[in-house]
Amino acid sequence: MAQIFESEDFEGTDFGVTGIPEGIYDNCTFLSCRFAGTDLSGLRFIDCIFDGCDFSLARTGGTELKDVKFRNCKLLGLHFNDCNNLLFSAEFTGCNLNLSSFFGLKLKNFSFKDCSLQEVDFTSSDMSGVVLENCDLTNAIFDSTNLEKADFRSTFNYSIDPDRNRIRRAKFSLQGIPGLLIKYDIEIE
Repeated sequence: MAQIFESEDFEGTDFGVTGIPEGIYDNCTFLSCRFAGTDLSGLRFIDCIFDGCDFSLARTGGTELKDVKFRNCKLLGLHFNDCNNLLFSAEFTGCNLNLSSFFGLKLKNFSFKDCSLQEVDFTSSDMSGVVLENCDLTNAIFDSTNLEKADFRSTFNYSIDPDRNRIRRAKFSLQGIPGLLIKYDIEIE
């Protein structure tokens, strides 16, 4: 039977050294904890807050993330597509998600604010209604991605092919138009 951790606070713990107990974490707060390289497979995080944590290259096979908030976290190379995607829901603020993958996930109405999303793979994801506020999308991959009603107005460095993605009613700024036309190799002044 899985151990249940409810409304607990964890601060400064290096789970790469101590290991993280298997179980269900409900309404827990993790402050400045280190999960880098840790195996999180099968763990369940529900209504948890991660603030200033490092998850770089953690393994997420079957990990459940439901209504989780990541703030100022380092999530380099994380494969969110390996998580249990049935109830997958998260919010990201001030995070570094470079080289991560959301391949094929339903990210409907997710929120990314002040995040670095360089070289992130959003291929075949449902990003309808997603809000990307002040995010860097340098070399992010959008292919067969549903971006309908997504908000890219304050986001920058993206390259999205309208012929390969669904962008109906998505919002873009005038400064972002070159990111939609890059495949035509034209200059806009």
